[in-house]
Amino acid sequence: MFKFPSYKFKSPFVILFFVFIFGTGFLVGKYSINARPYFSDKADIGLFWEAWDLLERRYIDSQSLDYKKMVYGAISGMIEALEDPPTVFFDPQDAKRFLEDTRGNFEGVGMEISMKNGQLKIVTPLEGTPAEKAGLRAGDIIIKIGEVFASDITVEEAVSLIRGEKGTEIVFTIYRDNWDLPKDFVITRGLIEIPSMRFEIIEKDNLKIAHIKLIHFSLKSSFDFSKIAKEILDSSANGIILDLRNNPGGYFDEAKEIADWFLIKDQIITIQEGKRENIEYRATGNGNLSGYPIVILINYGSASASEILASAIRDNMDAVIVGEQSFGKGSVQELVTLSDGSKIKVTISKWLTPKGNLIDKVGIVPDVVIDMSEEDYEEDKDVYLDTAIEILKDMR
Repeated sequence: MFKFPSYKFKSPFVILFFVFIFGTGFLVGKYSINARPYFSDKADIGLFWEAWDLLERRYIDSQSLDYKKMVYGAISGMIEALEDPPTVFFDPQDAKRFLEDTRGNFEGVGMEISMKNGQLKIVTPLEGTPAEKAGLRAGDIIIKIGEVFASDITVEEAVSLIRGEKGTEIVFTIYRDNWDLPKDFVITRGLIEIPSMRFEIIEKDNLKIAHIKLIHFSLKSSFDFSKIAKEILDSSANGIILDLRNNPGGYFDEAKEIADWFLIKDQIITIQEGKRENIEYRATGNGNLSGYPIVILINYGSASASEILASAIRDNMDAVIVGEQSFGKGSVQELVTLSDGSKIKVTISKWLTPKGNLIDKVGIVPDVVIDMSEEDYEEDKDVYLDTAIEILKDMR
């Protein structure tokens, strides 16, 4: 059995390779910060200025010091010390790229990764992207990028290695739990265009099932879902499969508006646990889809807003969740703009299920656990979907 070393990252930092907001409850703010010394009774801030002064006076190449880079490095180091991967610092260039990435079109391989338990893991290979087509899966561990070991570089450096023009190749060395040794995956970068959802009516054994595949929660997801919901209501569908597999999350407001189609008014969608108080978010919509039997599909790649939506429907509507335990990303980030255009995405609260259970670092445990075999993958079987259809037969 191959055993890889314990990798320690210099920057515990969530990377959005497919490139999308990995997180939910995403907020945006802008503060005006004056350039002035800050004094705290909680720490000796003077130590920072001592170190700064030492470098100016004693460092042999002091004339080559990049002061702006030093400031950004100090901020990054301070944030790294929090050991909270979703809290991230972006210099102005990275901040611009981050905002561009949220629009849904970018060049890359189409996967999202995160540092978890000291290892760089794939959270989600996005549907239809080069990463998925190459055979990468949620939960895979990245050992090397090209010839560079992931343990030898910061995650920011990993981003630089992975980004590139469409049509160019990149090699990932990947380890999977049931493998004896790692394997190399050669992936050609491409232009990634991610739809927010797909929809089909499945007809089987006198059943007509609305299968909704929610890929991520973009700024237009609730609008797209409203069209699908109306189509379902106008059809003869007698059951719904809400497919949240490999959905890494996105905008909380979009997930909330989608939940409104399933929940009765005033039912709790989620609870936001803050430093000083908890806030309950309740359904305000029409609940027009509440009368349908519902099965929800999740896997390790289901995170954030998808975990909120899944737990909201199960806790309130007795829906059945099928699959594997989800990722467990249930925190809220606020994007704060600093005076020079750099940004900090900072965790400000955490999400709880309607029943008060913590999502962050725990995830959602399914009612029916699915364990896909290698043969199932090779034969392109969808055991998740087949199981959901069988459950809906019994729910009629």
